[in-house]
Amino acid sequence: MRKLRRKTVAEVIQEILKQYWGYDAFRPLQQDIIEAVLAGRDTLALLPTGGGKSICFQVPVLAQTGVCVVVTPLIALMKDQVEQLKRRGVAAAAIYAGMNYHEIDIALDNCIHGQTRFLYVSPERLKTDLFLARVKNMKICLLAVDEAHCISQWGNDFRPSYLQIAAFRQLIPAVPVVALTASATDAVKVDIVQQLEMKDPAVFQATFARANLSYSCFYEENKDARLLKILQNVPGSALVYVRNRRRTKEVADWLNRHGIRAEFYHAGLLLKERNQKQEAWIRNKTRVMVATNAFGMGIDKPDVRAVVHIDLPDSLEAYYQEAGRAGRDGLKAYAVGLYSQRDLDQLQKNVTQKYPPLELVRRVYQALANYLQVPVGGGEMASFDYDAALFTSTFNLPVSETYFALKLLEDGGFLQLSENYHSPSKIFITADNRELYDLQLRKPEYDTFIKLLLRLYGGEAFMQFVSISEAAIGQKHYASENEVIKLLQGLQMAGVLIYEKQKDKPQLTFLTPRYDANMLPINGLSVEEKQKTDQQRIEAVAHYVQHRNRCRTQLLLHYFGEVSDLECGVCDNCLAKKKQSTTPETSKICIEILRLLAMSQLTPQALISTFGIKNETATIEALRDLLGDEKIVYQADGTLRITTTPQ
Repeated sequence: MRKLRRKTVAEVIQEILKQYWGYDAFRPLQQDIIEAVLAGRDTLALLPTGGGKSICFQVPVLAQTGVCVVVTPLIALMKDQVEQLKRRGVAAAAIYAGMNYHEIDIALDNCIHGQTRFLYVSPERLKTDLFLARVKNMKICLLAVDEAHCISQWGNDFRPSYLQIAAFRQLIPAVPVVALTASATDAVKVDIVQQLEMKDPAVFQATFARANLSYSCFYEENKDARLLKILQNVPGSALVYVRNRRRTKEVADWLNRHGIRAEFYHAGLLLKERNQKQEAWIRNKTRVMVATNAFGMGIDKPDVRAVVHIDLPDSLEAYYQEAGRAGRDGLKAYAVGLYSQRDLDQLQKNVTQKYPPLELVRRVYQALANYLQVPVGGGEMASFDYDAALFTSTFNLPVSETYFALKLLEDGGFLQLSENYHSPSKIFITADNRELYDLQLRKPEYDTFIKLLLRLYGGEAFMQFVSISEAAIGQKHYASENEVIKLLQGLQMAGVLIYEKQKDKPQLTFLTPRYDANMLPINGLSVEEKQKTDQQRIEAVAHYVQHRNRCRTQLLLHYFGEVSDLECGVCDNCLAKKKQSTTPETSKICIEILRLLAMSQLTPQALISTFGIKNETATIEALRDLLGDEKIVYQADGTLRITTTPQ
């Protein structure tokens, strides 16, 4: 009998990619990273925004048995990736602040019994007794650390809770770790390797250069007018970043008044409204989304033609990631920054504001404990609804300073504040079929309702919490939403299910047992070092936007420790250089070519013929310049037509 040939690793992972994602080929470096992970090596992967980081740990897990623990700080990204995996037929779960004990218990049990392949957790969960007890019974095949720059004190978003990962690795010493990030300087890369205690890691870094992305920065006092001009010149979907929630609506309204369909987005909107706006933009029903930096993470929209920053971000890491949401389809796109002296001054003011006196931080912490009634030594991993306006007014605290004090407490690993938290209503059926049947006989008023729940949610609700919509259930049960809530509460009172009503308020979680405020171990030197690092970051942003000579791609590459002598040729600085080197004769011909093409589309040969043999060389040079600047483009029939770029 003929022996079947065993498939190679490359063949197996190619089949998985095709089966679950429908792709025929990996993006650059993805296959190398996956093969290193499958070989059992600790791996550090640096891929730009849109580079497909999640595939680098999801594919190797599907090529073997066991569960992958994914550490990430972003609840929205957790939920998004879990839902994407479920849509592909892969069992996944997430544990994050705001979930109750029963939900966490069931999610961990499913990992032990093999139903779940990916478990997403916030780093704070790695040290909880419940999690540590259950991990010992899990067959973990991979530890994935997303947003790995958060583990570095030199990173853009340092989180002390990430330092728990090294201790957690001691429980799974034979399991490799893959750390992933979109942007990291050399110092951050070294720190990631050290903090995760990687052993002889395989390091993969894609170039930070984006050949299809044209970077530009313009000094501008009238930003709204300049934004309008950019959007008129660059057709297609666009994303506009502003610093605060109020400005999102103002700018969107202004664009709508000027004939450009725009929507606004920020974390303060209700979930339903956020989802509607996001979906309309993804489907191109809305052309422009004006948003704070709460928008964009985990959103897969490849055809964004322009990302415009009306307000400057606090770091080049943030700018690179946000600008990188343009042109993920590989086609020409634009990243434009608009700034004024007021913006540069505001950056400096932000750094000062971010670090209120430690006395105020202690006062806010004490007020928080009183507000939420958390005793000294209690409250660890407990989550509470948080109303900022009520809290600050109750304790007569300054609003802005209180916000930054909470951020310092978050940076110190004492608490976590989720401003855009949303958890839909959930049910988990704790009774078995016999107990349900008995209840239906004893209380016939619940009979049809229980049958409806079983029909809608089937066996899944017996295994884990499932998300529900009271309104949708009401439509099928011919009952109001309030009547459905009463029925669910009645079933909970009867002990047959657990009903968790939806939350849509900010959630504040104590990550440690509550301290006496006077004994709160805030490291003043560490805070001072972080302030210095933030100061260096804003100086890097100011240097980048004001630079008028060097290629902008080179400026970004240099910041991230990548050396390149190649100029992009398409940023504002490169184009300005090109114009300076153009001869007066070529410039005149360029102007004339644009005038002729404004009247009709012509072939290059026709244009060369128009200017005569003696001007042939200058005409060819002019055509090259115009094509390079994308002021003209080829049509399918070989003729040329005028196009436009940001101005």
